[in-house]
Amino acid sequence: MNKYFLTVTACALAVSASAQQGNSLTAKDYERAESFMGYNTAKFIDNANIQPNWLDGDKFWYTTKTDKGEQTYLVDPAKKTKTLTTDYKATAPTGGRRFGGRNEVLSPDGKKAILIKDYNLYVKDVASGKLTQLTTDGIKDYGYATDNAGWKHSDAPILRWSPDSKKIATFQQDQRNSKDMYLVTTNVGSPKLEAWKYPLPGDKEIPTIRRVVIDVENPKVISFNIPADPHRATLSDDISSSGTFDDIDWKADASEVAFVSTSRDHKQEKFRIANASTGTVREVFEETVKTQFESGQGSINWRYLPATKEIIWYSERDNWGHLYLYDATTGKVKNQITKGNWVVTRLLKVDEKARTLYFIANGQDKKNPYFGHFYKIGFDGKKLTDLTPEEGNHIVSISPSGQHFIDTYSQPDVPPVTLMRNLDGKLITTLEKTDVSRLTATGWKAPTPVTVKAHDGKTDIYGLIFTPTKIDANKKYPVIDYIYPGPQGGSVGSWSFVASRGDNQALAELGFIVVVIEGTSNPDRSKSFHDMSYGNMAENTLPDQITAIRQLSEKYPIDTTKVGIWGHSGGGFATAGAMFRYPDFFKVGISESGNHENRNYEDDWGERYNGLVENADYEAQANQNYAKNLKGKLMLVHGLMDDNVPPYNTLLVVEALEKANKSFDLVIFPNSAHGYGTYSPYMMRRRWDYFVQNLLGAEPPKDYKMQGTVIR
Repeated sequence: MNKYFLTVTACALAVSASAQQGNSLTAKDYERAESFMGYNTAKFIDNANIQPNWLDGDKFWYTTKTDKGEQTYLVDPAKKTKTLTTDYKATAPTGGRRFGGRNEVLSPDGKKAILIKDYNLYVKDVASGKLTQLTTDGIKDYGYATDNAGWKHSDAPILRWSPDSKKIATFQQDQRNSKDMYLVTTNVGSPKLEAWKYPLPGDKEIPTIRRVVIDVENPKVISFNIPADPHRATLSDDISSSGTFDDIDWKADASEVAFVSTSRDHKQEKFRIANASTGTVREVFEETVKTQFESGQGSINWRYLPATKEIIWYSERDNWGHLYLYDATTGKVKNQITKGNWVVTRLLKVDEKARTLYFIANGQDKKNPYFGHFYKIGFDGKKLTDLTPEEGNHIVSISPSGQHFIDTYSQPDVPPVTLMRNLDGKLITTLEKTDVSRLTATGWKAPTPVTVKAHDGKTDIYGLIFTPTKIDANKKYPVIDYIYPGPQGGSVGSWSFVASRGDNQALAELGFIVVVIEGTSNPDRSKSFHDMSYGNMAENTLPDQITAIRQLSEKYPIDTTKVGIWGHSGGGFATAGAMFRYPDFFKVGISESGNHENRNYEDDWGERYNGLVENADYEAQANQNYAKNLKGKLMLVHGLMDDNVPPYNTLLVVEALEKANKSFDLVIFPNSAHGYGTYSPYMMRRRWDYFVQNLLGAEPPKDYKMQGTVIR
């Protein structure tokens, strides 16, 4: 399946090169292809990745790299100057929610840290190291602030400090009746059994959280007077997906804490405000949707504004993700703030005094609906202003004072420009223009953005196509479809400039055309677009992929009789589905770490996008039930210590293929997790070999050794 920060191995390797199409490829062909990987192209890019190091008065310094070395600049927005300096040196970033590299959460004033010990919480005085116990009734599988979403688990405490550093909002997580997941190591001697709580769709009991506030200065646990909530959140399938306790907003004086409770199926959201001294909870309002609710894309977009007794709320009730102003006393809508056929993705700043919101939104750039721009608007919905009007995808970082922002904008085929503006959008100075001329001189080229119609024949969908840098106009090329179907995110990933996107261009250089299509049923557009496959995730955007490849073959030299497909995690699910459900179209597939049977994948993801088991036909979506249809060449891959997508997902497909007397290939990484760690270069080489042999009809160099860095 896959999570926002998972699947690193599948997406993070990248390339471009050109190889002959014939009876055999040489090590030199592979070496040239590998030269287009990110670890080889980065050194040829100048003035990229501007990272501000903020100083007083919104001054900052940053370092750029070119072939002549590093240069550091000091920027003064008041003087509108950018000055070369030797006063600063790049250092590792500091700060963050964890303290000292350990599983401790620092208070806002930096004087205290919270940690878990024997399922209970302790506060540490940072200066003296003294520990004070805060809770006493935590036990195994019913501990305080414990972190376990099934697919993701750690020893880090999940909590939210109050602004005054005197209280924390957290929970006691009840997993006592949840089922276990098991993995076993491969080693000489007795294997080690790993077991942890991992609920599945349809389970009668899932983890719940009993919400509490803890007075840290005078240790006391205040329980909220509501039943325990399901382990759910508005942004994703984990209550700490943003890196802290999600859906919590403290009042500045720590007297109240606003929060949102999410139902098991993500259809109902309850906005509540708790008295932090008594635990009394007031129900403010609730929203119910037919499919699944989400509070934004990439960030939680609701805010509690206790000073004016108002709430900024995010909703897709008019089919687009927009912001609404609520009365926190009555729970009634005062007015819709943003509206139109576009979507707010991330609310970045709320200026309560000026009653102005600052946010990223998609859908108003005429070139591509996925390009995000930075806007401001009044609480009353008036004076909508695009602060970043340049065409492209804008990545924005607001200064500590909130008076300036840094804007880096680019397109998949247009390198970044980085500017500094004031919060009204006025240009202060141009910081850098990324230069790829040295990279281009090596033979590199950017992918080509494409637009085609979805399988419905009406909806525009977007993607990228990678062609060999030395293309033969008289030849047709086999096509490889790289797929990640979502529905929580798609194949393309970032729509900003990236010189190397996985090994897409590398594969193209070996004699293929590679396509990456953002199919329907994924986020960042309308609610109806995202919901197209709700209740049937096995669709996996595959009809869109097929019709897109056919349309692209009318313009590009694509041989539609030779179509390959590969993906990792959710992409592995989609790849096997493609080979089984459309066996006459897809001829070669590589399915890595796929969640082939979503009744064997953690409860929340399936129940969010598919619905509860009693309301959706999970059986009809399980890949093993269609394995008998395989006609082409299929490689299945999995790590046997995968605690995200347990390996039994792939083993079910293996068993079904064997029962159906089907030939297939299997690569197992005995001690690897969801990504393949030190074996990542090996897997990439096997992927190249498999497509070269079975789709290109050529012989690869024997056991070529990839030189790439390991993606962990």
